[in-house]
Amino acid sequence: MPTRRSFGLFFPSSLFLALVTLVPQPALAVPTEPNELANPLFQAVDCQNCHTFNNAMGQDDQPLYAPFYGWQGSLMANAARDPVFWAGVALADQDEPGETIDCVRCHSPRAFLEGRGNAISIDELQPQDLEGVSCELCHRMTDQGEIGNARYAVDDVPGVGGLVPRHGPWEYAMGEPGPPHDWVFDPFTGSSQLCGTCHDVTTSRERLADDGTPLGFNFNEQRTYSEWANSSFAQPGMGFQSCQDCHMPAVADVPGCNQLVDMSSHATGGRRHDLVGANRFMVELLQAEYGNQGTGDIPDFFFNQTLDRMDEFIATAATLEVEGPAEVHLGEGLEGLAATVTNNTGHKLPSGYSEGRIMWLEVIATYGDQTVWTSGQWMEGVGPQDDDQLRSYQGVADELATGISQHLLLNDHWVEDTRIPPLGLVEDIQTDPVGSRYTLGNDGTWPNFDVAEYAFEGLSDVVDVTPDDATDDMLQIDVRLLYLINTPDYIQLLADDNRTNEAGSEVAMLFETMGGAPPIVLAEDSVTVPIVGFGEPPSSSTGADSTAGNLTGGNDTAVATDSAGTMGSTATDAGPGQDDDDGGGCACSSRDDSQRGAWWLLVPMGLVARRRRLRARA
Repeated sequence: MPTRRSFGLFFPSSLFLALVTLVPQPALAVPTEPNELANPLFQAVDCQNCHTFNNAMGQDDQPLYAPFYGWQGSLMANAARDPVFWAGVALADQDEPGETIDCVRCHSPRAFLEGRGNAISIDELQPQDLEGVSCELCHRMTDQGEIGNARYAVDDVPGVGGLVPRHGPWEYAMGEPGPPHDWVFDPFTGSSQLCGTCHDVTTSRERLADDGTPLGFNFNEQRTYSEWANSSFAQPGMGFQSCQDCHMPAVADVPGCNQLVDMSSHATGGRRHDLVGANRFMVELLQAEYGNQGTGDIPDFFFNQTLDRMDEFIATAATLEVEGPAEVHLGEGLEGLAATVTNNTGHKLPSGYSEGRIMWLEVIATYGDQTVWTSGQWMEGVGPQDDDQLRSYQGVADELATGISQHLLLNDHWVEDTRIPPLGLVEDIQTDPVGSRYTLGNDGTWPNFDVAEYAFEGLSDVVDVTPDDATDDMLQIDVRLLYLINTPDYIQLLADDNRTNEAGSEVAMLFETMGGAPPIVLAEDSVTVPIVGFGEPPSSSTGADSTAGNLTGGNDTAVATDSAGTMGSTATDAGPGQDDDDGGGCACSSRDDSQRGAWWLLVPMGLVARRRRLRARA
């Protein structure tokens, strides 16, 4: 249990020594329930006064690390403003009246703690409730709560200075200038377990197997924390990476507040409060609503800080490597194209809330200005092209008895979960993939990568534009890993199925006003393949068709495994269904081929003119 102290900036050490033994110790707690706090949460504006400042000298060129600068524009701060959240709450309450209190418990802790947890509309909140996951919730949270469903325990025992201590990862030595408020050194504040308080979600429905057999536990709607806990990232040692290591990057030698800038700093414990994921479009939408051109409640400066950090962060989520054949005859078709997607994050990619989310591979092969072959091509206002070879990564759940999907509280069955596991994910029914996409390795872990192979039919109508030069014809193949947080179908469903209020129609209007949510590019790569022939294939050739390699057919087929039990997949998906993260992630781990067994044996050789472009575009 952390030691409680009050150590003001000018607090006499002699008085501190006299009083420290009088500081009450917090009693063992259970999750804090509504109207239990004798000391309500302070508003974030009270923290802003001291925790907004410029970087110290010598760090001017670094991203701003004052806590308020990172937090205010984030989706943590704006969790209670998210219009998609409120549209989903209205629909969920319509399906299961009275069961959305856990949603508010997580997205607006103040509303829950002050007795407004039954709100199903943003209009039912008080202005201060819109702070979302605010400073004091995390910095007063203790480890006496529970993992999942926002069962937080909030410290409510005042320190010697009269305030409930702020918990944090810093400790001040005797005589060292400290903050002008009560504080307590508490390792829990910087732990993944604190994040797990909200980032595992279980509903009230019992989960069912495909044949309807109850599995003995309630539906595991989100398991972001458990995915991390079951992965290599959670194991002690050199490879350990906490949630904070990715989402709150450490900053060395920083001050704690504006009263200590260039006066006193800590070599360890400082973290930027970036708190970013991959939901870029929602930050832009919130900026339009609440920024300078909207209500003006939140200056654009804060949103821009978040968007900048998000752009950097998104580029670390995945690695994409594309390999193709040595040459191609367009009349015969294309075989031997393979795309390998590696998950660099500490959880599934994507993770979290799955309704309306999909990640997929877009493949576009061009010759000059002609598009020759495509798979998964992004179609504005529609989603990914629905073709037989579409390679998607998503979690699709439904109510087994009715087949109704995208209704959160009705879900009791996972139709599929093709999201890419994190490195070292061990077998556990709560976090296992669902379907035949992945094969458990001999070491008892799931692969953290996926290999998608493609074959395209021959074409007779592509004309050589330089018939006098047989050496200049090249097929350009561009592959992008795209992620769409809210598909057009899902947004329309929120509007069409909601009979409770106008939240669904309002969010559909907001999306339309913004021009719709575009996908973000997590990674991209390309290859250039020499073209050795056009038109009809030679009479001796049987040609290649879209069924070669068992690559089509609408459903996942069995994957190929090597001698080490590592997966090299040749299956395709059923098409674009609805698939987290706030998906995002970070390159917290390094990976070499030894971590992937002999997967390379499954990838075609003889590649030419390979160009890697592993950057993300917002």
